Amino acid sequence: TPPPFPSYRSFLNLSFLSLFLSLFFLAFLASHSYSPLLRLRTALQTHTIPPSRAGNGGASLRIRPGYSSYNAYIERQLNKTLNPKLRKIWTTRDWDRKIRVFARFFQSLKQRNLIFNYSKALSIGARVGQEVAAMKLVGVSDSVGIDLVPCPPLVMKGDFHAQPFENQTFDFELEFSNVFDHALYPWKFVGEIERTLKHGGVCVLHVAVLRRADKYSANDLYSVQPLVELFKESELLEVSKVDAFGLDTEVVFRKKKKKIENS
Repeated sequence: TPPPFPSYRSFLNLSFLSLFLSLFFLAFLASHSYSPLLRLRTALQTHTIPPSRAGNGGASLRIRPGYSSYNAYIERQLNKTLNPKLRKIWTTRDWDRKIRVFARFFQSLKQRNLIFNYSKALSIGARVGQEVAAMKLVGVSDSVGIDLVPCPPLVMKGDFHAQPFENQTFDFELEFSNVFDHALYPWKFVGEIERTLKHGGVCVLHVAVLRRADKYSANDLYSVQPLVELFKESELLEVSKVDAFGLDTEVVFRKKKKKIENS
């Protein structure tokens, strides 16, 4: 029989060692020259897709207007993430249901040899961590999530426009996200995925193509083609239909393996 779904409270009752290690890791990053905030300030100078990045698929990816600044965008996202009614639903009524669905997705990825028990996995925009809990449930124990609001021990604080990780952190592993539609700067969202994936690493996105995303979305995607153009260092592996909490398409990329130069 499958293992029971771990309750949200059980994760909160884990050893303080996990929290200590997370704080130590963040302190380590802060003490080095690596600066995601500096990269973010440098990159976020425009609210539209650069023509060179949009390519022929630009018409199939529309950035929603109405954000006067990046802070205004963040504030709107936090309005949803910090909503106490929603957070209560996510950690109680929705907890088991979402873990069950995510676990099925991740088990399928394992069967297709896209993720393994030894994988180092990241869930982008993980909120309270259902995806991370599901990843651990199927045997991928080295998993973590990032979100604007941390939710220890499953989710650490991080902006997906400037991930708090070193280059090529996730090697031959998985980055998963179902929040592409929340990216105000899709090229930065994808750029950070490719930066933190090592060569051969896998990225799985659940996106809305056939239906309109929710009111908190920052962009609308009308085909998979813009994703193919944005993932400049990766190859498209699979496109399939899914039923994933309002999202209808699963897109899988693998970062191209580094070429070995002849000596």
